[in-house]
Amino acid sequence: MFDTLTTKVSDALRFISGKSTITEKNIDDAVDAIKMALLEADVNLRVVRRFVNATIEEAKGEKVLRSVDPGQQFIKIVHDRLASFLGDGNQGLKLKGPDAISTILMLGLQGSGKTTSSAKLALRLKKDGRKPLLVACDLVRPAAMEQLAILGSRIETPVYKIDGAKDSLRVYKEALSWAKQNLIDTLIIDTAGRLQIDDPMMRELFELKNASSPDELLLVADSMTGQSAVDIAKTFDEKIGLTGVILTKFDSDTRGGAALSLKTVTGKPVKFVGVGEKPEDFEPFYPERMASRILGMGDIVSLVEKAQTVIDRKEAIELQKKMEKETFTLEDWLAQLQSVKKMGSLQSMLDMIPGMSGQISEQDIDKANLKTQEAIILSMTKKERANHLIIGPSRRSRIARGSGSSVAEVARLLKQFEKMKTMMKKMSKMSKNPNAMQAFIQGGRFK
Repeated sequence: MFDTLTTKVSDALRFISGKSTITEKNIDDAVDAIKMALLEADVNLRVVRRFVNATIEEAKGEKVLRSVDPGQQFIKIVHDRLASFLGDGNQGLKLKGPDAISTILMLGLQGSGKTTSSAKLALRLKKDGRKPLLVACDLVRPAAMEQLAILGSRIETPVYKIDGAKDSLRVYKEALSWAKQNLIDTLIIDTAGRLQIDDPMMRELFELKNASSPDELLLVADSMTGQSAVDIAKTFDEKIGLTGVILTKFDSDTRGGAALSLKTVTGKPVKFVGVGEKPEDFEPFYPERMASRILGMGDIVSLVEKAQTVIDRKEAIELQKKMEKETFTLEDWLAQLQSVKKMGSLQSMLDMIPGMSGQISEQDIDKANLKTQEAIILSMTKKERANHLIIGPSRRSRIARGSGSSVAEVARLLKQFEKMKTMMKKMSKMSKNPNAMQAFIQGGRFK
């Protein structure tokens, strides 16, 4: 995400960062470059003007020009400005307690990802300890109810639907009655959409809103449509009223115009973003973290949070001990490969590492190669995984046949494993010696 914007903004800041003195011309040149990057990213013109004016006004003050590290001070101003335009911190859902039923109305045009986002939100609420019910009130799009039912089954969440129903209000009322009988605390209503905004759709949504008195009215918008998503949000807010926005296909949006414009233009926060096709690929939107990603600073906090959801703390401690004692095996490596797969797309993880956004692509890492590695290890016996040194020529041939790979690929994996074990041992030792770690990094060993 934000690949193009990150590259251009980082280039604009590179010549000013680290300078012991900067001039007003330096600031003007950097801001002009950032302005062009924002415009090319399809950020609303009014938003760009506000950003430029606010940044220049603050950056040309004595606090920056006469500071000890003016370059870093300027970058902080750009970061804070971007964060403020993205939103006011994470705006979580405002739902009732578990003893009352909360209602979330999902709004949006056809093709925006509304039904999929409803299921993703339900899964997230389940993980937070709530009991959601998905309500199929999209009676216009063919197979919408069936899609919701399939998604609900996949995430083990009940779906209320009435086959052949023509009245969405009836579906909602019966779903509410069912929810009361089954101790449900959250209704997520998947509403009808159209290819474009029209009066019949708005009337139906308005009636649903009045009947359900929703705690949240969330617009689901395709982030790749840029300013169109902002215009759609503005119209929905004027006619129905919104409490927030969910941006889908956020992992594919290299520009970021919608995210940077929405809050300023509509006054409504982005609450969640869809970052992949799996039900788990759904994240809260944190403006400060997104600003850091745009500036190429990464987002280590989100990366750690993501890792914590798939890596058990006890297993992590055991893994560290194995690294220190050099007892790390191919079985352990297999477990790590499978954990990485659970964390989502490799590109999204790279974007969270400082300085890595846009530097390495998933193609460079080669996802197919990761699958091959997993297949090779799975083709080994438990004895071989526990002691890779016993894997001679005949065993390599058998493993290659079993994994659909070549003997050369098996040999390459074993060589990589040896190198990785050596690196892990060094990293484990240096983690206890900050000075050694710093010297290791400054010596260019990670470059």
